[in-house]
Amino acid sequence: MIEPIVLANHEAMSQQAAAWLADGLRQRPDALLCAASGSTPNRAYELIAEQCVANPSLGAQLRLIKLDEWGGLPLDDPATCETHLRRVLVEPLSLGDRYVSFASDAEPEPECQRVAAWLQKHGPIDLCVLGLGLNGHLGFNEPHAFLRPYAHVAKLSDTSLTHTMLQQSGRRPTHGLTLGMADLLQSRKVLLLVSGATKRAALARLLQDEISPQFPASFLHLHPAVTMLCDEAATG
Repeated sequence: MIEPIVLANHEAMSQQAAAWLADGLRQRPDALLCAASGSTPNRAYELIAEQCVANPSLGAQLRLIKLDEWGGLPLDDPATCETHLRRVLVEPLSLGDRYVSFASDAEPEPECQRVAAWLQKHGPIDLCVLGLGLNGHLGFNEPHAFLRPYAHVAKLSDTSLTHTMLQQSGRRPTHGLTLGMADLLQSRKVLLLVSGATKRAALARLLQDEISPQFPASFLHLHPAVTMLCDEAATG
């Protein structure tokens, strides 16, 4: 069973998350980091970027792969995961070709095949940072009768289409691009971040210790090295 580590607030959770990332980089300097985007991990990324800038050897070999992306938006749209990750990690750490991502405006199927081929050659993921979706999604692995193992085009749920990230855009995504459940479960270490009162129901369901494709996050119970950090607002 995954045991939550509860911190007082989002800042304390983010500090702990940054420490987890720094420890992972010290153990494996060329680690491949899979990064979710959005408000929950944002502060942790800012903190680890500050540490890497202050101590350049910490992030000198870091590699980054983007977890998912809103398909059908221009790549520079303010709502894209690309815009977010470039601001908080890619540009501060000058990752250059050490960063691999889905292009939101590319032909979807070939783009997923490209990312899948890259990960097969250069993986597995060493450090995987995930957020808990309101409906239990991980990336755009949405609740469904079955889940896809590798990078794929996803039909976005109504829950995902109400994500706060999309409030920054005047456009509506047509699909999702995401790594698959096997990609995530083959990660060496997983960090799951859960923050805010809106996540209480999802967290309560995750802690029921039941595994179902209708709640994809429940598959994290199968992973041997998951660290789950929550703030008190999420645990109620």
